[in-house]
Amino acid sequence: MTSNQAVKIFPFLTMILATAFSSLADVPTLPELSSHLFTNAFIVWQAPTNHLPKSLWVYQRLLPRVFSETVISNAIVLGSLQSKGFPKPSTNETCIVAEPPCPCGNVCNFFINPNGATMNFESPDYKNGSPKGIPDDQTIVKRAWGYAPQLGVDPTHLSQTALFTHFYNADQTANGTTNFVCGRGVFLARQLDGVNFFSPDNIGDGAEGFSIEFGSYGQIRFFSFLWSNVERYEKLQTASPQEIIHCIEAHKTIVLPNVDEEDYFARLKKLASAKKLTIIKITPYYGEGMFGEVPTNDVPCKFATPFAELEAVADFGNSNATVRILSPILSSEVIRLLGNKTR
Repeated sequence: MTSNQAVKIFPFLTMILATAFSSLADVPTLPELSSHLFTNAFIVWQAPTNHLPKSLWVYQRLLPRVFSETVISNAIVLGSLQSKGFPKPSTNETCIVAEPPCPCGNVCNFFINPNGATMNFESPDYKNGSPKGIPDDQTIVKRAWGYAPQLGVDPTHLSQTALFTHFYNADQTANGTTNFVCGRGVFLARQLDGVNFFSPDNIGDGAEGFSIEFGSYGQIRFFSFLWSNVERYEKLQTASPQEIIHCIEAHKTIVLPNVDEEDYFARLKKLASAKKLTIIKITPYYGEGMFGEVPTNDVPCKFATPFAELEAVADFGNSNATVRILSPILSSEVIRLLGNKTR
């Protein structure tokens, strides 16, 4: 199975599954993961829905995004790469390699991808690090919010989601493995109409927004932002709880992996025996791509589409387990998913 065959229904979940199964040669398809889930479970909806809008916008992404000269210059300065010059705004990809080159095997220390509306920096010393002088959380957050406007990121459309920690794992020595914190950072998620973009981790992988990490004595170790220009495309009705339940019953949803989960497949097998599934919370998010459409040949997703994360409790009779499920949230997407029997 090739990467283009993975995840036929939710294209923006490819990255999520790839992260969960990074040790595997192939990423499983959605049907393989969900074909036996909750088949015999009685599904109950207890999640409040009064916070959900009656309709949500699908946004069209205007790509490529040509970053301005000011944004590029500010990013170069943040990465302390002034000696490498300042690239001009362009629709072409830009790659800058630090001197001396990073020994970690990365091709670019600074990378601009207009087609993906992304810009990334990673320090050549990123694989090393020291726990000395790492800023406290308050300083990290304050600096992140201060840098965001310099990179063309609108702070009024950002939401702080989570702080994250990067650990340094030294090689095994006679004294054991050295493990210490070498970086701390924060991810600020982009919002559309007050709804955050979704990321499967605290770092912000795959989500529109701004992520930055600081190391010893406040040195910037890493930053990344994804911010496409968008325009409203179509306003669509929000799905009802019963429609979402139908999607779960028809195996058109997916259970998210837990953080650092060792055996996701074993958990899916156990969930297949659940007698009851109670939905206790629903949260809307945005993600790249349209349900049921898979970009090919690395073509960027043309749309940002709302979907839902459900928090549920699986009841096995003698024990319970909390489950996070991704589901469509637009009524039109539910109809399309349930009506297309070939997927």
